[in-house]
Amino acid sequence: MKISLNWIKDYVNLDGISTNEIVNKLTMSGLEVEDYVDQNEKYSGFIVGLIKDVQKHPNADKLTVCTVFDGKTDLQVVCGAPNVERGQNVAFAPIGSIIPKGKMEMKKVKIRGIESNGMICAEDELELSDDHSGIMILNDEFSAGTAISEALKLNDVLLEIAITPNRPDALSHVGVARDLSAIFN
Repeated sequence: MKISLNWIKDYVNLDGISTNEIVNKLTMSGLEVEDYVDQNEKYSGFIVGLIKDVQKHPNADKLTVCTVFDGKTDLQVVCGAPNVERGQNVAFAPIGSIIPKGKMEMKKVKIRGIESNGMICAEDELELSDDHSGIMILNDEFSAGTAISEALKLNDVLLEIAITPNRPDALSHVGVARDLSAIFN
């Protein structure tokens, strides 16, 4: 069963308690935490980028050369998505960030002779859905440079808990919150 720590915090105060301590104490109390994902770490480095310009790639029919503003500077990025347009807010992976799908680290590369300084991401590359039909377009309410985890409200820790047949009380956020409340007084 998946549990959101942000939802748990609606029921019990966990301020000052680390994720590792929560995981260890829950497991020792009988609610085995099989895995957890800290979305702040998973999407570390990803930001909202603003596409300022789109030009046809001189050496490829299906590629475009985009100018992406990352909140500080303009970056040249080669993109193959069919839905890229000037003025869009997009999910942007600057150099050094690690794409969740495939665990690929972004590096400065040349694509068909044109330098690319990052990647404009589709939803499947961020493991948000299976959609790879084009880039992920964000609302205009976000400014360039905003962290993706903040913009998409992905600043949560998700716990995967194995619930045994004798613990039906733990089949909800309220049940797990009750256990955490007892564990941490």
